[in-house]
Amino acid sequence: MTLEDLALIFTRGIGTRGARHLVDYFGSAEALFAASRSEIVEGAGLRAELVDALLDSRSLELARREAEYCRRNSILAIAATDAEYPEALRDTADRPHVLFVKGNIEALGGNLLAMVGTREASPAGQHACNTIVEGLAKSVDELRIVSGLAYGIDAAAHRAALNCDVPTVAVVATTLPEVSPAAHRNLAEDILRRGGALVSELHSQTHHNGSMFIARNRIIAGLCHGTLVVESPARGGSLATADIADSYGRVVMALPGRISDPASFGTNNLIRSGKARLVLSAADIIEDLGWNISLGVEADTEVEDKTAGLSAAERNLYAAFDTAATLDWPSLMEATGLTMGELAMVVMDLEMKGLIRTLPGKRYERV
Repeated sequence: MTLEDLALIFTRGIGTRGARHLVDYFGSAEALFAASRSEIVEGAGLRAELVDALLDSRSLELARREAEYCRRNSILAIAATDAEYPEALRDTADRPHVLFVKGNIEALGGNLLAMVGTREASPAGQHACNTIVEGLAKSVDELRIVSGLAYGIDAAAHRAALNCDVPTVAVVATTLPEVSPAAHRNLAEDILRRGGALVSELHSQTHHNGSMFIARNRIIAGLCHGTLVVESPARGGSLATADIADSYGRVVMALPGRISDPASFGTNNLIRSGKARLVLSAADIIEDLGWNISLGVEADTEVEDKTAGLSAAERNLYAAFDTAATLDWPSLMEATGLTMGELAMVVMDLEMKGLIRTLPGKRYERV
């Protein structure tokens, strides 16, 4: 992290996508701020007023103040170009250029699962959080539970993790070290004390009016390999998180509920629409996210036996997944050189043989 990284987020008119574009082009915020006006205009294609804002020395002064604020409050600021920055979040198009982290930075690595849901959690929903996390904790190494510290399912997920000695990450829509709601300050302190972390993209000089929650949800989804919606009415922030996770190509899962229960309308609709996979247990999550690595050599041998009788086209398609966890239709056509009709037949054959499966968003993965 450099002062230039902080200065970039203080530059007027440069949003998250603009910051990513500039850093990707110049290689670092430091190189960007060292560039001349002509290099910025001609190379990055910025409008004159944005170049003026970048060259304004006030952004560096604000960055110095922020660095001092972080030092006083034991907050770690990490930039998207830093090694500590979470890799899964780095891959998203709208990543925050700087994350502010209080607590254990190592909690942002490992096997991360987002658990989200309604603020009006039912006893059944809270029990489901406990059961799911307990089951995962017994089987998954380096498990991390990520949520938003809100009332209801969020708090239940954090507490379930703490009860199982699993580090948990709370992504907040406030400036650290403050949290919202204030009633969860003790919960936040427990998270920190037990090896977890608090995360925000908001610097100390942010002026906001409670409008940052949807933006916060993209960080929850972006940090994690998968998102589980435990309970949700027909509308709500957890459904927005599921939409964002789906747009990132991450696995979306949901717990089903009674058709008469308003707290299950959202989850049932996610499953019915095909956007979310139905989850009944921790084992389902382990399977959907590919976390069941205890099979080891035996699993490799079993797959090898299954592929022994495949045709050349089937083997070629199956091997395409060596380079990516999931592939869409155009990627499969490019990898195999098959026509649309030929590819449809091969995909169907491999699905019937249980070697690949269809994901929401017309993507495919190897089983």
